[in-house]
Amino acid sequence: MALDVERNAVLVIIDLQKGLDDPSCGRRDNPACEDNISELVGAWRRSGRPLVLVRHDDAQADSPLAPGRPGNAFKDGLVAALGDREPDLLVAKSVSSAFHGQPDLHGWLQQRGILQLVLCGVQTNRCCETTARVAGSLGYDMLFALDATHTFDDTGPGRNADRR
Repeated sequence: MALDVERNAVLVIIDLQKGLDDPSCGRRDNPACEDNISELVGAWRRSGRPLVLVRHDDAQADSPLAPGRPGNAFKDGLVAALGDREPDLLVAKSVSSAFHGQPDLHGWLQQRGILQLVLCGVQTNRCCETTARVAGSLGYDMLFALDATHTFDDTGPGRNADRR
């Protein structure tokens, strides 16, 4: 099924970082996520639409996602898919929603008249979902590239809460 994607829709890639391969994250689903994101990035770039990367910068120094740690870097497949082209925007956040990071994603989207977001990345039911909920509350049309997201087994409330 073809998606009805607006001409100026933005692809938002959330937290595709090396640190989320840490065993402490638990078992994950969708082993094809990274490959699917790489393919999506290529198609998106060819379409000429804007692309936003979101990076989780954890405030806890011992977190795999802490700035300066190797796990804070984007995964190699994403870096290769981007090639020498920088994203149109890089948002750094320390909470689940990309709309609570810097620079201001909402302001950037508004300046460009972008009303539709296509989300992919990690973790489907945390940062991706939270970003989608905030976007919906702000009036954006949301699409998920579900084959380009993944999540981890959770055992209950509070699991990994100290990391995110």
